[in-house]
Amino acid sequence: MSATARQAQDQHGQTERLGIKPGQVVQELGYDDDVDEELREAITAIEDVELVDEDYGDVVDVVLMWHREDDGDVADALVDAEALLADGGYIWLLTPKTGREGHIEPSDIGEAASTAGLSQTSSVSAARDWSGSRLVAPKARK
Repeated sequence: MSATARQAQDQHGQTERLGIKPGQVVQELGYDDDVDEELREAITAIEDVELVDEDYGDVVDVVLMWHREDDGDVADALVDAEALLADGGYIWLLTPKTGREGHIEPSDIGEAASTAGLSQTSSVSAARDWSGSRLVAPKARK
């Protein structure tokens, strides 16, 4: 397998783990120079996926939120992100993995999600340096 084919397969695996589907609008929050560019490229490579920034003026299917320990209160950021979601939408909270600068403890993520009224449905290794927590609003609230 060529390096290019392996990279394409790895990128497909990343986006498959995140559950991003063709035609979805993905809003990215917390972009900085430390984000995983390969993950971003894999998302934009999905057919008809639109990766929009924080200035996007409509609801979205997925919020991709890069968040580090020094980025402020996680619960507040999640409440703000939840307001951007269309019905059935979800948030991927991406935080630096254990041992990386800006790491946030899983217990803190769980507490912030609960405070924001969200439920964590899964966790993944989203990229080399980033962990992902999939957060959704309870269906009863929708």
